Amino acid sequence: MIGGVVLLDGATGTELSRRGADTTLPLWSARPLAEQPELLVEVHRDWLRAGCEVLTTCTFRTHARSLAAGGWAHRSDELNGRAVECAREAIAAEGAEGIRVAGSLAPLEDCFRADLVPDDEDLALEHGRQARSLAEAGCDLLLVETMATRREAEAALAAARATGLPAWCSFVSDGRGRLLGGEDLAQAARAAESLGASAVLVNCVPVVELLGDVRGLAAAGLGVPFGGYGNIGHAHDVDGWRADLMLEPEDFAARLLACRDAGATLLGGCCGTEPRHLAALARALGRPAGG
Repeated sequence: MIGGVVLLDGATGTELSRRGADTTLPLWSARPLAEQPELLVEVHRDWLRAGCEVLTTCTFRTHARSLAAGGWAHRSDELNGRAVECAREAIAAEGAEGIRVAGSLAPLEDCFRADLVPDDEDLALEHGRQARSLAEAGCDLLLVETMATRREAEAALAAARATGLPAWCSFVSDGRGRLLGGEDLAQAARAAESLGASAVLVNCVPVVELLGDVRGLAAAGLGVPFGGYGNIGHAHDVDGWRADLMLEPEDFAARLLACRDAGATLLGGCCGTEPRHLAALARALGRPAGG
């Protein structure tokens, strides 16, 4: 913990893309995970060098449903295992202590399309399978993230909790206190806590809008830690992401410090953020020189 905050990492998928990996849809970050694991390890190591204390696995698109679109449905367990191995390899290479590996449990369809959320039966079946796979691969906790609807968040959270691992739940909102599916963020956060989430967050909201939603979580009266990790760009139908809302690291850090001042104790970066942004945040939080 740095300055009262647990520092999460940044966006591994967009960082892989920035370094030249093929992250075109539909496979997104699953392709470099399969074909360039050494590059993924280096990205994880750079998050650690920046001061990050939680590494999120490169599994945003490794559930069988997403992989099927690229003809790789049969590789889900293999890739989940490889993702955890890459995170562990980076931790060992850096000699880092106390670092947790969070298994990313992502939406089954497009995280920005609440209308595409599958039916309850598919949600339970597919999130259950992915949660078990990530747990068996050796994650320390499961991160249900970028959830646009309360219905899918609750299904994924139930699947995560069934593994016996701690589970965090993070929502994607409109930046004005509502999920992309239209539901109230504070109500969704309280529901997640009641279902056993040990932390509640918002993510993939533009950094310039993140503070409003963090304040909403603060006002929800949660009994668990809360926070957020914002993005600096826009989704793109082919590329997956374009970092066209770039913030300089010091500006990024200042905006995240404002979230800390609003009560957030879990902070990091989402799509478009780079190690330099997280390093600036670590410095702003008071990370010791050379630490």
